[in-house]
Amino acid sequence: MAASEPLQVCVKAATGAPDVLGDCPFCQRVILTLEEKHLPYEMKLVDLSDKPQWFLEISPEGKVPVVKFDDKWVADSDVITQLLEEKYPNPSLVTPPEFASVGSKIFPPFVKFLKSKDPNDGSEQALLDELRALDEHLKAHGPYIAGENVCAADLSLAPKLYHLKVTFGYFKSWTIPKDLTHVHKYTELLFSRESFLKTKPPKDEYVIAGWAPKVNA
Repeated sequence: MAASEPLQVCVKAATGAPDVLGDCPFCQRVILTLEEKHLPYEMKLVDLSDKPQWFLEISPEGKVPVVKFDDKWVADSDVITQLLEEKYPNPSLVTPPEFASVGSKIFPPFVKFLKSKDPNDGSEQALLDELRALDEHLKAHGPYIAGENVCAADLSLAPKLYHLKVTFGYFKSWTIPKDLTHVHKYTELLFSRESFLKTKPPKDEYVIAGWAPKVNA
């Protein structure tokens, strides 16, 4: 089943640039999915620092992304991507169940280490452990999480790895260790996909601006 009318998608506008696509990794995950499924969509950019009334009426909690399915606005990238898979099964992006959790634990230690002011709190090691586990998985099953074809787990992880690369380079002068060669190849593959290039923030500075208040708090 193909979408005839473009799907309406509310996503974060860039910090300080309300007419530009912003840096939310969960929003990018949704529009990445739409791109990979070749579905028409219309983006509505939302300035989260000054949420318009029309947006609060469809998303009372003020959260993005939200997508309109039929006549109902649906929030949460997990729910949205699952619905997209059910409604538009071709091409399939289903992650094999045995690989569903691969990479899913990278984001919490990434956030903790990025905000950390204490080099001995274990947050760097926790992130390294997760990245090493991903590297081992890709070594055995790559180049993508489920092999030759991109799947939902990749589209969830790609924006987070992009944020990791940009923010750690800027705020901590830290990069993913060179010996994690499979992770490096994986990020190059993901970041060069046409869908990713179309849906990422147009400038790295928007990613940095989005994280700055949290890092400097």
